[in-house]
Amino acid sequence: MQEAAEIGVFGGSGFYSLLEHLREVKVETPYGSPSDVVALGEIGGRQVAFLPRHGKSHSLPPHMINYRANLWAMSALGVKRIIGPCAAGSLKASVKPGDFVVSDQLVDRTNSRKDTFFDGPVTTHVSFAYPYCPQMRELAIAVAREDGITVHETGTVVTIQGPRFSTVAESRWYSSLGWEVINMTQYPEAYLARELQICYANIALITDYDVGLAEGDGIGPVTHESVIEVFNANNERVKRVILAMAERMPRERACNCGTALHGARLG
Repeated sequence: MQEAAEIGVFGGSGFYSLLEHLREVKVETPYGSPSDVVALGEIGGRQVAFLPRHGKSHSLPPHMINYRANLWAMSALGVKRIIGPCAAGSLKASVKPGDFVVSDQLVDRTNSRKDTFFDGPVTTHVSFAYPYCPQMRELAIAVAREDGITVHETGTVVTIQGPRFSTVAESRWYSSLGWEVINMTQYPEAYLARELQICYANIALITDYDVGLAEGDGIGPVTHESVIEVFNANNERVKRVILAMAERMPRERACNCGTALHGARLG
């Protein structure tokens, strides 16, 4: 493929403004169509591929996203690192709306999602003990702090199936287990990147207190409208972080993400 990029970004349509010399390409994959065409452009002289994970018009709910096609498209374009910002709810009072969390752990509570490229005949077990690239996480934290953003350097994100939000009982259960963030898209997006030996980092923009925490504090249940309001208010900060990360991304990878398949196959 002639078109190529080294850094990928998943996010909302507002991120198109980040790219210079933008052009769009349609990428075919063995797993069907990605969420949309891929926008290619430059950020600080670096070649970047951008794909709105929900589609340009946000027409794909979390459980209907073709995650395998999205990740395969990035890999086919030569992407070695992906920045995956997302809107998320807080499970802890100390993690406030408007804060950023650079997640270091993930819990999967989804069901029936296509979550692997390895359906046989060669059995492949890829380690996912540490879901997020440490080198990219370090850069994300540094950039956010320099921008004056309140950023939590660690956090476990629990990924629920969607499109429904949690019940109060579910939300309180997640909080009681010590998890910080709740979202609907991090799995299998982060894991599929690992299977393709692509570095992946998540930046969770906290838009609300999840319903169990909110009910306990008398804040009231989360609504779609409130999530969008906070996310839009903080969108420029997210874009600044992504811009700075792309410009300062190290040329060499000092992590194990690129060797994830070493020793993962049986037979």
